[in-house]
This record gives sequence, structure tokens and C-alpha cells, in this order.
Amino acid sequence: MSQASMTGDGQQRSNSTPPQGSIQYDKRNRFVYQDDEIIEKPFNWAQMRRLLTYMKPYKKQLLPILIVLMILGTLTKLAIPFLISYAIDHAIAPQGADPSMKMLLIITGTAFVLYVIQWATNTYRIKYMNMIGQRIIYDLRADLFKHLQSLSFGFYDKRPAGSVLVRVTNDINSLQDLFTNGAINVLVDCLQLLGIIIILLFLNMKLAIAVMITVPIMFLISTKLRKMIRMAWQDVRIKQSRINSHLNEAIQGMRVTQAYTQEKENMTFFDYMNTVNLKSWNRASALNQTFGPIIEITSAVGAFILFVYGTNLVQTSAITVGILFAFAQYVGNFWEPINRLGQMYSQMLIAMASSERIFEFMDEKPSVSENRGAMLMPSIKGDVKIEDVVFEYEPGRPALKGISLHAEAGQSVALVGHTGSGKSTIINLLCRFYDPTSGRVLVDGFDIRNVQLDSLRSQIGIVMQDTFIFSGTIRDNIRFGRLDATDEEVERAAKAVHAHDFIENMENGYDTEVQERGNVLSMGQRQLLSFARALLADPRILILDEATASIDTETELKIQEALKTLLKGRTSFIIAHRLSTIRNCDNIIVLDHGRIVEEGNHEQLMTKRGTYNGLVEAQYKYM
Repeated sequence: MSQASMTGDGQQRSNSTPPQGSIQYDKRNRFVYQDDEIIEKPFNWAQMRRLLTYMKPYKKQLLPILIVLMILGTLTKLAIPFLISYAIDHAIAPQGADPSMKMLLIITGTAFVLYVIQWATNTYRIKYMNMIGQRIIYDLRADLFKHLQSLSFGFYDKRPAGSVLVRVTNDINSLQDLFTNGAINVLVDCLQLLGIIIILLFLNMKLAIAVMITVPIMFLISTKLRKMIRMAWQDVRIKQSRINSHLNEAIQGMRVTQAYTQEKENMTFFDYMNTVNLKSWNRASALNQTFGPIIEITSAVGAFILFVYGTNLVQTSAITVGILFAFAQYVGNFWEPINRLGQMYSQMLIAMASSERIFEFMDEKPSVSENRGAMLMPSIKGDVKIEDVVFEYEPGRPALKGISLHAEAGQSVALVGHTGSGKSTIINLLCRFYDPTSGRVLVDGFDIRNVQLDSLRSQIGIVMQDTFIFSGTIRDNIRFGRLDATDEEVERAAKAVHAHDFIENMENGYDTEVQERGNVLSMGQRQLLSFARALLADPRILILDEATASIDTETELKIQEALKTLLKGRTSFIIAHRLSTIRNCDNIIVLDHGRIVEEGNHEQLMTKRGTYNGLVEAQYKYM
């Protein structure tokens, strides 16, 4: 298809107008997007498991290597304090014997080797997980983008583009720490904690219990903060989404902003949103930082218990100085993974806030989807029937009210009427961008709800007034209509619609780079490229939606000649306010407030002296 962007006639929602019931107003009476809401749910482990399933394809690469690295790194870290303790009691200050330099050198060399092993395993593990983590992020982003492309127009009608953009970029980026090191670090830290607890209990059970008595207190306090922190990070994501939405709108509408000298107001509103985002971030960050002080206070209390009670045990010869030193080392190592787990929990809260927003989109079902067992649409002739169709963009507000029409294969049908009469809505239904509320649309006798979407839309071409030009070369933009077209076919299509001359006059001809939305091209030139794109696609049904509205009279005469070739043998639907472009159509449908009020060719409708005649006379009156 030459173009895949259309909204309902009379029911259009721009990015600057949120749907009813989804806005609130700030102190300057400007709306703030409410497309997102803070999801008030407890920590969802099922959803976290769903997120971690993206690691499943790499489990054969992850598990064998990482298990070895985790165990080796943990064992070496746990062995070092024990070695130092042994050196104190048996080499430096052995009871009833002289210090042993030989034993000290052996223990020192062994400890050095263990440090090297520990460094090597940690370095390789981090490097390996970074590589795998980036692949997982790639997979997640690809899945989300693929799903977004399958969603229907109704989904995008209700959301600003920036809100969608932030899910694919910021929200997925916030998961990088979780996938690159976070998930594995949790296993490493848990394994280390288990090892430390076993060693402490083995060295002296009473002292171990006394030192760890503060742990339940810490978890009890930190549990109170979990919900607050998760909700705070959700709020941050929402504020960032709104900033992105406003940025997208502001950049696309910069010409209008400058034309009406609204830069100051625009900056004031952006400053307001930026301030709200800053406050939200500061609140979430402050809550997030509370874990550190809790752990530090708990660690200090544990250290106090260790040295008071431990010193007493040394004095009573219940333990040695070496064991007390080992206890101090292990307790220090104990709080280190506890601290990391606290930070990791904060990361998981951030990941949960982002994953809820990502999976909210992933779980969104297209309002228009292929039925199970949908058949492949064969090569069509272009016979179109619309039977008693009613359609509502919003319940209770019908855009079409019992429309029925028939376009035989090869016929040209014009749709005319005032703005909001339902012209573009008919086109939306024909392309199956939306489904009728009731009634049906048939192409060559097939109900289009029962055929595969790609096989239908690939045989329909659309040329719109607001032509979208992609970043790339002019040749690539024309070839978008048929990606396997040769350079000769591209140039032949451009010549047929009289676009070849202006293309050749550009610096690099067909290889001229055009920026997003074709800013280096005039409106008329962009429309000519759209005609070439549609002609190259060679559709059986062609839709022209105000396609000549921005073309000057001289170019329009050339286009009219090109249209004779373009429309020949094709069923065409033409929407035009410039009624001179539809005089020769086989059938003209006149719409008013979602109903067909007149139908016939130009001469027949002029003879009736009804609505169509009034439109023509009004247009010529103001020419």
C-alpha cells in the first residue's frame, strides 16, 4: 500500500486532543495527558517470571558457563576469610608455638591465587552477561515493535505518539540492568549468603544467631517501603511518557508554534511538565535511597553485637582471635550482598514499573484482527459492496448510519460531502482499518473480515492529501509501493505521473536524500511521489483522498492525464472537495452526517438540483 495512515472523517483525534474523559487540567488550564495510570497492584512475581522468560532462549548458553563461574567465584570468596583466620591462629600467633613463616607464605600464596580466580570469574561473568543481556533487550524491543504494528487504528487514536515511543525506548532501556547483571547477581548473592550463614553457624552457632538477629528487623522495615517505591517509579515513567508526548507534538507543530508566536507559552508548559517530572524523580530516588541507610544501621548494630559478644567469647576462650576475625570478615561480606539485594530489589521495582507498561501494550488486542482460518484473498477484480453499514468510533456517536453502495469492478466512485459527513470513514472500512459496528463490506463477494489482512491491503493503494515521506532517497520512497521493483520501473512510474522532471532537476536525482516527512520537497512534489508510489504498487482498488488538493492548477492538468492511465481497469474511490476533479466519475456519492443523500453521475445530480448542485454552485461562487 502506498500509505497506511488514516483517521476517521469527522472523528479525527490529533495528538493534541486526548480522548474524552482522559484529561486533567493544570493551573494554566492546559490539559495534561492521562493516557497512563499508576497500576495499583502488589509486586507481581508472575509478571516478573514472564519478563525473565526472555532469558529462556539463551539458557543453554547461560546455565553451564554461569553455574561454573558462580560456584567458583563464590567458593573462592568464602575461602579467603577462612584462610586468613587459619593463618592468624596457626601461622602468626599459634597457641604454645612459634610463628611459622613457611605456613604464612603458603597461605598467602593460596589467598593470592584465590583472589585472581575470583577476579577472573567475576570479570568474565559480567562481560558474558552484558552480551547476553543486550540480546535479550533486542528481542524484547523487537517483540514490542512487532506487536505495535499489528494493533489497530483505534489503539493509536487514543494515545499520543510520544506515549508509545517511550515504551519502546525508555521503558525497555530501564530493564537493561536487570538482564545484564541483575538477575544473575541475585543468584550469586543468594548463594554467597547461604554459604556465609553455613560457615558462621559452623564457626560458632550462638555468635552467629546473635549477629543475625537484626536481619528480620531490617526486612520488616524495608517491606513497608516496597509498595511506595514501586508506585513512585511507575509515576516517574508516566511523567516521562507525557514529556515525550509533548516533545513529539511540539517538534511536529513547530511551524505552527512559530507562526502564531506561541514559543513562550510552549516553553512555559514544557517547563511545567519538566518540573513535575523532576519532582516525581526526586521523590522516587529519595525513597529508593532509604534502603542504604537501613542496611547501614542494621550492619552497625550487628557489628556492635559482634564485637561486644565476640570479645567476651575470646576472653572466655570460647573462640579464638582468628575465628573472631573470620566472623568480622564474614559479617562484613554478609551485609555486602544484603545491600546489593536491596539495590537489586529497587531495580526490580523499576523493572516492574516498566514491564507493567510494556506488557500493557503487549497484551493489547487489535480491534481489527484476522479471524481464525481467514482465507488468502485471491487476485481481485475490484467489485465492492457496502451493505447497510453502521459504524461508531465511540459508542452512541455513529459516523455512518446504514450506508449501502455498490462499485462495480473498474468503476470510479467519488465521495463528496461536508467535513464530517463520513467520506474517510468509508475508506477506513474498505481498507479494514476498522470493522463496521453492523453490516458488512464485500470485495468480489468476499466479506473482508474473513480474509487475511495482508492479502487484502496489498491490493489496495491509497494516495492521501497529507502524504507521508520516509527518511531515505526519493527512489526508496517510490519503491515503498513495491519493494522488488527495478530502478527502471521506479522511473517509469515517476514519468507517468509527471514527477520525473522535478526529480531529475534535484542535485542527486532519484538518489536525493529526503528527511523525515520530506521537508526538502514541496507539498505538490510529495503528492506526485505518492502518485508514483501508488502506480508502482499496481493495486486493483485505488483510493485518492484529497490527493490533488495541494497541487497547482497546471500540475493538476498533468495529473488528470496521468490519472486516466492510473485509473484504467481499476476500481477507484475518490474523495475531493475540488469538485472539478470528479466530474467524469462513473458514480458520485453525496454524504451528509453519515447518510447517503444523493447518488448518480455529474449530469444526473446537477439535474436534480439538490445537495450536490448546491455544493458545485457554492464552490464556483467563491472561485
